[in-house]
Amino acid sequence: MSNFISLKRTGSLIIAGLLTGIGISASAQTGVGTKAPKGAEVYLDGSRKMLDGKWIYWEGPRFAAKPPIKWTVVNDPVDKGTVINCNDPASAGGLYGSADIVTKKEFRDFRAHVEFLITKPGGNSGVYLQNRYEIQVLDGDTTSHGMAAIINETASPYHAYNGIGKWNAYDVLFRAARFKDGKLVEQPVVTLYFNGKKVHTNHHIAQVWGGPNSGIDGGNDKGKGITDRPGGLKLQSEGHDVLYRNIWIKEENLTSADTDF
Repeated sequence: MSNFISLKRTGSLIIAGLLTGIGISASAQTGVGTKAPKGAEVYLDGSRKMLDGKWIYWEGPRFAAKPPIKWTVVNDPVDKGTVINCNDPASAGGLYGSADIVTKKEFRDFRAHVEFLITKPGGNSGVYLQNRYEIQVLDGDTTSHGMAAIINETASPYHAYNGIGKWNAYDVLFRAARFKDGKLVEQPVVTLYFNGKKVHTNHHIAQVWGGPNSGIDGGNDKGKGITDRPGGLKLQSEGHDVLYRNIWIKEENLTSADTDF
């Protein structure tokens, strides 16, 4: 955000516009309904056209679906318009990796916004950064494998969850792993807001979890063999009715291992 200066004041964040001098609260920058800022690209607007145009199935080891994408366009149960239901027939029974979708474009450093709604108790999906690192979407689980956890590495900030039948939002700033002479020298780093609340700050991600069916590098050295290749934003299908809308991504170039915003 080259046109803004971030100012921290008693635990809150004020964004002061350099050009206008007008202060904007952090709630206008994160949370449900946040619009794509200048320089960002919208990747999911609830339309079939955008779903087919900007996403593909991830053809991992367990891939079982057949193109075109079988995720469906449904009416938004809360607001006007349409949204995308991730429940794909190929993933029935919780077969993650069988019908996951990923952006056609791949990324290194980026800012992303994702909105999701779980329709039933136990609803399960997941948001994968670089098609590697999962931010869990799972109703009812408050463990390190639960809602909004950086899976298996942080506690679930379940207190920030809006609940079943309501829209929730992840706002992410992610810095990719860094390599020198082909060797990992800096772990990937992420900061996450959940429904406008900062819940993870500058977390250094240790590895890819879930094995080869989960995402890129999951089968390399039990997930520790992270490689220096970009990856798309992936959404997981696990046979549950979890809805998605308003996904946008802004590419970044973060020179230091600091994703706090």
